[in-house]
Amino acid sequence: MGDFNLALVIVAIVVCVLVFIFNVYLLVNYQHPDDANQAYFPKFVVVLGLSVAAISILMLPADVANRQACQHAIYNGACNLTLPMKDLWLAIYILDAILVFFVIPFAMFYYEGDQDKSVGKRIKSALLWVITTAIVCGLVLGILYGLVGKVDFTVRHLSSTTSSFPSTLEFTSSQQCIESGSHQCSAYSGNGSAEQTWTMQATFPEYVVALATIVGSVLFSIFGGVGIACLPLGLIFSFIRRPKAVITRSQYIKEATELGKKARELKKAADALHQEERSGSKGRKWRKNVKAVEKELLLLEEDVKALEEMYPQGEKAETAWAMTVLGYLAKLVLGILGLIVSVAWVAHIVIYLLIDPPLSPFLNEVFIKLDDIWGLLGTAAFAFFCFYLLLAVIAGAMMLGLRLVFITIHPMKWGATLMNSFLFNVGLILLCSISVIQFCATAFAYYAQATAAQEIFGHTLQSLRGIKYLYKYNVFQIAFIVLAGLTFVYYAAFGWRRKKPSGRFQLSN
Repeated sequence: MGDFNLALVIVAIVVCVLVFIFNVYLLVNYQHPDDANQAYFPKFVVVLGLSVAAISILMLPADVANRQACQHAIYNGACNLTLPMKDLWLAIYILDAILVFFVIPFAMFYYEGDQDKSVGKRIKSALLWVITTAIVCGLVLGILYGLVGKVDFTVRHLSSTTSSFPSTLEFTSSQQCIESGSHQCSAYSGNGSAEQTWTMQATFPEYVVALATIVGSVLFSIFGGVGIACLPLGLIFSFIRRPKAVITRSQYIKEATELGKKARELKKAADALHQEERSGSKGRKWRKNVKAVEKELLLLEEDVKALEEMYPQGEKAETAWAMTVLGYLAKLVLGILGLIVSVAWVAHIVIYLLIDPPLSPFLNEVFIKLDDIWGLLGTAAFAFFCFYLLLAVIAGAMMLGLRLVFITIHPMKWGATLMNSFLFNVGLILLCSISVIQFCATAFAYYAQATAAQEIFGHTLQSLRGIKYLYKYNVFQIAFIVLAGLTFVYYAAFGWRRKKPSGRFQLSN
């Protein structure tokens, strides 16, 4: 098969267009009716952010294909139209960092600003926050880059004597070199003193990507580790806790009365918090109470939905109950499939990353064999495993947000998602997508060998001064596995229990 650079360029353009269209579709169907025909700038940021996140994940398969595009050339630059993957990686991740640390915060500050203020004042307030953030981030980046923005490569000086070139070459397991009877070549018999440290200054874009990756890796290890377990188990235990039968009308009235009482309490609490906001007393206690009300409101909505499922009404009540049963069966199937993927991920991390030397390439070999069957199968499987990690991050953030006070929840609901929740989740996805790609580039190093991603995330990132030890001792991978294990244990112990209705809600004093 000849070079297919031009075909790769065409496929890349088509995929980018399809990703953009799909993200517009998600925005239109997930947005809240209150945001219809307004908040155009936050919507543009959401679509752009989701597109950048999706394209960044799809770039690693494109990087692998780009490497294979010049299979008959000695090096990639020897054929025309090869994609400049290293430049594209740096560009996409610089854009990622700008969106996460500047554009999305500005859009959130503007959207959540006091609606009674004029547009100019809301823009001014948002700009003040963003400019302050930019100055602080710029100073921190500049200082760190000047002090420790260097790459330390460990190199080994190898040398050997010259030998006459033989007339025939016969290499066996007992003779791996030209010299007769030699098992190891002279260059490999050098002593440890031949090792040296080669230091060079990292480029500033690479250093920005590295620091953004560190921040994302911390969040990824926490949310991803929890989410890799709670994503499939949450679906499975949702099926276990499903309503087994339709309740009676008297039971429905009793439950609805309790939920109505709870709704009135939450409305009263929300009005009190709104009054405190208008009076200017927005301290730590106020923020804590706001988060508590948000969580109780989310739980109330889930209780209302569960009650509607247990007592379907109207002319199509039987059809609604049948759809409820089918929906829970679909959750069970998806949960089982997700559990298989989660176990495969955990097993691959242990087998290929934590054990040195690796016991097996595992998923790397699976992708390669799928590529041998049909060129896009391995690419599609790889992209699926990466996207699954992003879904795990969102699931983990939702689970911890419902249980930890200091984490704000921003649920994504079909036809009922406000722009601030959209922006928060897009920012989280963008921040973690850098780490997901770095994680995948390391986990699938055998599949993605000799790519531009390997050069950035495999060599430069893991050799940066002060940062390399986090990767040398597999800190993030170990944290990921530990949190995944703890979450599995949590669900095994408590996941099967039916959630009890919460008692009377009161604001903290």
